[in-house]
Amino acid sequence: MTRVAAIDCGTNSIRLLVADVRSDGELVELDRRMKIVRLGQGVDRTGRLAPEALERTFAACREYAEAIRAHGAQKIRFVATSASRDAENRDDFVRGVFDILGVEPEVITGDQEAEFSFTGATKELVGRDHFEKPFLVVDIGGGSTEFVVGEEHVRAARSVDIGCVRMTERHLVHDGVVTDPPTQGQVDAIRADIEAALDLAEQTVPLKEARTLVGLAGSVTTVAAIALGLEEYDSAAIHHSRISYEQVAAITRRLLSSTHDERAAIPVMHPGRVDVIGAGALVLLSIMERVGVGEVVVSEHDILDGIALSIA
Repeated sequence: MTRVAAIDCGTNSIRLLVADVRSDGELVELDRRMKIVRLGQGVDRTGRLAPEALERTFAACREYAEAIRAHGAQKIRFVATSASRDAENRDDFVRGVFDILGVEPEVITGDQEAEFSFTGATKELVGRDHFEKPFLVVDIGGGSTEFVVGEEHVRAARSVDIGCVRMTERHLVHDGVVTDPPTQGQVDAIRADIEAALDLAEQTVPLKEARTLVGLAGSVTTVAAIALGLEEYDSAAIHHSRISYEQVAAITRRLLSSTHDERAAIPVMHPGRVDVIGAGALVLLSIMERVGVGEVVVSEHDILDGIALSIA
């Protein structure tokens, strides 16, 4: 076995997986954790990573470095996605990460991100009769969303610039304050951006060929936790749960019509998602409508698992 540490740093969160990779390719998870750092704060507007966002991210990196040392991981791979791809000052980010962890973050392309997400999300599904192929894996991040269609392997992939943070900052923030709740005009503007991005994705990825929609990342897992009526976040209950279109539609309406305090009072709501979950849920709902599926299969295994497998 090889003990590895995989780090995925996105627009909204930074996550760590320490795992043993067995010779047959199976992962034995030892430590999985997540911090909301909002690295992409303001990037859509300024084109730069904010100093306070960098410091939040570096603080999480210092915590993760301690965990990696404690577990004795032999290899580390740090993958950085949407926000750090877009930023003019990404060299500051690269230097800071290297100083803390001793590895340079790999600022991967959207296509690479899609490949890792597909591998991590579908490894357990391939060969199981009740998950019909082809799979469409959708990873709804803070700054971008990845679409990947495939069977055992990726057939087509596309990354587009819609995500819960990007849509919130672009349409719901005025003078530094999130509109609470959003107006119908603001919701319509988000929806228009999503539909345009889906048009772009569909030029490359045959969305409507999908027979199983697999949803990844925090917006999807939070919607699933609400649909399941969980009093606290339960990864085992969420993993491979099936959430219907009707449930997603009802939860999206609820989130987009509620106040900050009402959303924060939802038991499974992470504080870092309170202001962006409405936009994230709307992205999921719009995808389900475009694809024409009646449910989404929610996976807790995603790009992190794909990164870990790639190390070994």
